[in-house]
Amino acid sequence: MRYFIIAGERSGDLHASNLVRYLKLSDPEIEITGYGGDEMAREGVEILVHYREMAFMGFWEVIRNLRSIRRIMNQCKRDIANYQPDTIILVDYAGFNMRIAKYASRLGIRVCYYIAPKVWGWNQDRAKKLKARIDQMYCILPFEVEFFRKFDWETHYVGNPVVQLVDEFSTQSTLNPDDEAQKVALLPGSRLQEVKKILPVMYEIVKSRPDLNFLLAAVDNLPNSLYTDFESCANLHIIYGGTYEILSQADAAIVTSGTATLETALFGVPQVVVYKTSFFNYQIAKRVIKVPYISLVNLVAQEEIVKELIQNDCSFEPLSRELNRILGTNADLIRERYQQLRKILGKKNAAQEAAKHIVEFMAKQL
Repeated sequence: MRYFIIAGERSGDLHASNLVRYLKLSDPEIEITGYGGDEMAREGVEILVHYREMAFMGFWEVIRNLRSIRRIMNQCKRDIANYQPDTIILVDYAGFNMRIAKYASRLGIRVCYYIAPKVWGWNQDRAKKLKARIDQMYCILPFEVEFFRKFDWETHYVGNPVVQLVDEFSTQSTLNPDDEAQKVALLPGSRLQEVKKILPVMYEIVKSRPDLNFLLAAVDNLPNSLYTDFESCANLHIIYGGTYEILSQADAAIVTSGTATLETALFGVPQVVVYKTSFFNYQIAKRVIKVPYISLVNLVAQEEIVKELIQNDCSFEPLSRELNRILGTNADLIRERYQQLRKILGKKNAAQEAAKHIVEFMAKQL
């Protein structure tokens, strides 16, 4: 069986690599090539284009890089036509992958989508286009199955990959901050334009609270210079690639909206969710977003478990007040509600479940 797989950013690369591992267990002779990153390459995927060339986020960033996006899109179509896969596996990365799905459907190539595009968030009519182009959809958020059912489309909830990643994590920490001081995780994210907006606010908080120990989750795909201001802070440790190590020790967390909010909840760490982008991006987003929350924690629970501070509210005073709450009176209540969140997500191994569905689906096509 020949697969062409596409993951366009860091998290997709990780989830795609786990999926490939289980596909290979079912059929060691499969051939897999595509677009992705180092994690996929370690699982034997021939990487034609690295996700670093594709990771444009935000409305303005996409507009500025339209020429590059078109070039990569056209190259991807040529690569698919030359490779002639039995099926294409798309992993998240909605803007790019939805267009590839359209191209594949014209060629008559089967398309399986792992980690459904978040069309429920805005422009929900795109679900109709997905249904017309996708043969199998594998959802990682329970409410997505009900959402797609409104369009008379039966999809599969395969579990959430973050649950397994968190449950399998174990560490012997090498960090030695003052044990008597509470520890606060700072998770600014991995997308340059968001990190640049959020780090200054986090820096203000660190400088204002010498009584706390802060653990900053840095990423190696961004310039080290972004974190320079924090190097002078005696009460802060910068850890590269150690988000789970940080969360396993934290008493509270300040987290940029994204998958990290769910990871933080699964570690049982009370958090405040923050998000800040450019004025242009924000003005567009607030007009098109169709859901009441931005954090996955609140979206999955379908109620406010954690506080969200967005754009102008993502500033020193509101953040300082909320940090005091999650370090104090609100902490136990948040942890209790996290337990209900775990029950909603379930215990399925998402990558294994998705791989099983793909193998069964392709067997029926032979």
